[in-house]
Amino acid sequence: MNIAETLGNLMGQTAFSNLYWGNYVMIGVACVFLFLAIKKGFEPLLLVPIAFGMLLVNIYPQIMMTAEEMGSTSDGLLHYFYLLDEWSILPSLIFMGVGALTDFRPLIANPISFLLGAAAQFGIFAAYFLAIIIGFNGESAAAIAIIGGADGPTSIFLAGKLGQTDLMGPIAVAAYTYMSLVPIIQPPIMKLFTTKEERAIKMGQLREVSKLEAILFPIVITIIVCLVLPSTAPLVGMLMLGNLFRECGVVKQLSETASNALMYIVVILLGTSVGASTSAGNFLTVTTIKIVVLGVIAFAFGTGAGVIFGKILCHITHGKINPLIGSAGVSAVPMAARVSQKVGAEEDPTNFLLMHAMGPNVAGVIGTAIAAGVFMAVFGV
Repeated sequence: MNIAETLGNLMGQTAFSNLYWGNYVMIGVACVFLFLAIKKGFEPLLLVPIAFGMLLVNIYPQIMMTAEEMGSTSDGLLHYFYLLDEWSILPSLIFMGVGALTDFRPLIANPISFLLGAAAQFGIFAAYFLAIIIGFNGESAAAIAIIGGADGPTSIFLAGKLGQTDLMGPIAVAAYTYMSLVPIIQPPIMKLFTTKEERAIKMGQLREVSKLEAILFPIVITIIVCLVLPSTAPLVGMLMLGNLFRECGVVKQLSETASNALMYIVVILLGTSVGASTSAGNFLTVTTIKIVVLGVIAFAFGTGAGVIFGKILCHITHGKINPLIGSAGVSAVPMAARVSQKVGAEEDPTNFLLMHAMGPNVAGVIGTAIAAGVFMAVFGV
């Protein structure tokens, strides 16, 4: 073999000879996501692995291919990670970690937060009917609409359960992107529907929740929700199991593992595999554009509905509830609650809404899982 042939073979093996313009576009998008995560701090724990998975699959597509597609004896590395998404393993483990990390006491102390969390799910169902109108079938519309809950694991879970694996990549990326951009998307909507006086409302101190209440809550919620919608058990059950680890006080090691080491391992696997599902051929389509647009509509509607219902409760309670906490009814925990706090503090730096907003925020996590369960029940999954 002469030198020219050797060099030709070498060049033929480089990515430059096997990529097309779409791959370079996606590489650029991945770099933008990395910039937002690293420089701007937009949910770096999510965006860094997602963006890097996106980078890898558009440089070396085989990393996400099956053995049959490659004519090989084994699948690509990230395809094995992706199977854990399709089988609903990683989303369920994420929920367990969220439960172990999250204090449910603000929701227990103020049960009216359940209503605010429910109101924020309006965006999901509004986006569902809009998706039907523009041509998606029922299962696809449901999988897309759940983006409105700003809950990546639930979006992945529902897409897998409804057999929408072809759409899972765009759906998951849209959901996680909107979760990351909560501090940018929500404040204008919150300010649009509230007055300066409403944003400055100070809420009273939450009552103290007993240890017994904190222990019973995840058990009772699991029994009630899973009896009504058994298909929610993988999400609601794991969320409540993680919270029971946290509150019962006798499994400290399990609580620490679920909320730290295991949680971070799962985030790495899930984020990287989600990013790797965005190869140019699958992602740069008209369908993806529709999904992204429907997702932001669902998220905006959910935020707006939560704030508007907060205004209604503010009126009913004669000004005891700040409408801003309604925006936290989407399930981006705890980012949405922090945004409620930030917007309220802009009007009055002494206003402390964070713990009040955590009630609707936790309710939103449960509400989004229930919405997913409703869709699964509707389609007989």
